[in-house]
Amino acid sequence: MHYRTGLLLLAVAGFHLVVLVVDGGAWDGPVSWRKPITFGVSFGLSVLTLTWISGFVRLGDRARRVLLGVFAAASVLEVGLTSMQAWRGVPSHFNLETTFDTVVARLLAVGGVTLIVVVVALTAAAFRAGDGSEMPAEVPADMRLAVRAGLVALVASMAFGAAMIARGLTLEGAGRRQAAYELAGSLRPAHAVTMHAVLLLPALAWLLRRSARPVAERLRLVRIATGSYVVCAVLVTVASVVGFGVLTPATAAAASAAVVVTPALAALAIGVGGRRTADRL
Repeated sequence: MHYRTGLLLLAVAGFHLVVLVVDGGAWDGPVSWRKPITFGVSFGLSVLTLTWISGFVRLGDRARRVLLGVFAAASVLEVGLTSMQAWRGVPSHFNLETTFDTVVARLLAVGGVTLIVVVVALTAAAFRAGDGSEMPAEVPADMRLAVRAGLVALVASMAFGAAMIARGLTLEGAGRRQAAYELAGSLRPAHAVTMHAVLLLPALAWLLRRSARPVAERLRLVRIATGSYVVCAVLVTVASVVGFGVLTPATAAAASAAVVVTPALAALAIGVGGRRTADRL
């Protein structure tokens, strides 16, 4: 069911991309089709990813259902409200103009807090040990590291998002809407670069497992990718804080993907080449 929810959110993003192409309009700004597109992609991927990696975290069936169900519901709420406000032609965040808009902004904030609680709970479960709830023993070390590092990065992403909303609403309440949008925009690259490590790092571990490499070598490559990701995230965060104008969420996400995809492709190419050489011999 949760996989269907993730695919539905991706479909919402695809629909609004078509609307953007047909209708036109600016990509950036407080009112644009960008928000339902980026929210649909981000939350759709997040629902799909957490549903997948939850299988590598030892949780009771009921706890897993509850956590994933709450995360999926909060994601639908975030994407739905953001899309609704885009169709109304009003900002979805930092908008306290009317009572209705204020309720929407508060619901988005509540949804964000709910997402943080779920992600923190999953992260704690991934690190828990000594009470029978540690990761299943059959999970290889490289995947264990990838899942834990990805979840920690996702917690950081949620923290950036919470900081954006909290400080933005404070400025909006003081009548400084433009300042609220500028502040939120400045932290978007840091928010983006840490969001999908939880997909990229486990995907790397999954791919490496199919390259016929021993566990120790796969673990070393995942460690390299994780370290590179941390360096990339720190650099992007510093650049966001100091206001490095060239940096955007798209370039930040692309950079984070590159530091994971590059070693994956190299390892797979070497693994395939090695197998072909062995076959010829």
